[in-house]
Amino acid sequence: MAADELARMAGRRIVVVGDVMIDEWIWGRVSRISPEAPVPVVAVDKHSFTLGGSGNVANNLRALGAAVTFVGVVGNDAEGERVRGMFADIDCDTSGLLTLDDRPTTRKTRVVAHNQQVVRADWELTAPLADADRARIVAAVRSAVVGADAVVLSDYAKGLLHRDIVEAALAAPVVVADPKPGNVDLFAGVTCIAPNVSETARASGVAIVDDASLERAARALLERLQCRYVLVTRGEHGMSLFGADGTREHIPSVARTVFDVSGAGDTVVAVLTLALAARVPVITATRLANFAAGAVVEKLGTATASPDEIIALMEHDAER
Repeated sequence: MAADELARMAGRRIVVVGDVMIDEWIWGRVSRISPEAPVPVVAVDKHSFTLGGSGNVANNLRALGAAVTFVGVVGNDAEGERVRGMFADIDCDTSGLLTLDDRPTTRKTRVVAHNQQVVRADWELTAPLADADRARIVAAVRSAVVGADAVVLSDYAKGLLHRDIVEAALAAPVVVADPKPGNVDLFAGVTCIAPNVSETARASGVAIVDDASLERAARALLERLQCRYVLVTRGEHGMSLFGADGTREHIPSVARTVFDVSGAGDTVVAVLTLALAARVPVITATRLANFAAGAVVEKLGTATASPDEIIALMEHDAER
């Protein structure tokens, strides 16, 4: 059954709109403390780059066979060129990716030693886009959604997303948003939002201490945004889906081992959107997203889940 659904998902046209960034990874070992300050000295073994933020959503969609158009911005810098090259490597349409002179490409540098993050450094500008640049993004979204099966709105609060952009995206049959709490009202009218539990609490103003308060928070957002579904990701507690039609489904985590949760939310949004675009029932779509998340947290760094990995984890879970 899962194989059939994943096969139906391949080839769907998905538009990703959001804050792209470069995830830079410095991997190494620690054997001593610096004589200059009480900090570890990392002997570097490897240096790598991955698409981060909404770029990771696009990467996850491509790993599942979707045709992806990306809309967003990068800076006029070496990192911006790197982003374009990485999108080209995964055959992602970047006709909607604008290069701007007044902001850098967002970059997050993580130093990892013995599978543990030591420190992270961020290069970014989070000011809203200039009006003229936002108008260009709106035009790019309007063009990209023609004939698209779904849109993902991936919000990392870096200044890109605006209500005008969301309204342009709403022309698509399915729109899934991953909002930051301070921006949640931008996403009124979308099909589904997919915040994590702490974001749900902050966005709704409801302190979440148990399943009952979780449902109150989710239903407050359903009513406030007039969306069809709220999917709350809950880490080791799995996911909870709530629908305006009364749907309530709690899905336990299936991760066997958790090495790194970086980007797991991007995987959830990608798989959920692609499944809904293929008209997979929402509870089944959520379960597929849960298994995909379980696969990626077993890997270090931002990662993707292939159809074979999702199926293998589902088979493993069925045997337990």
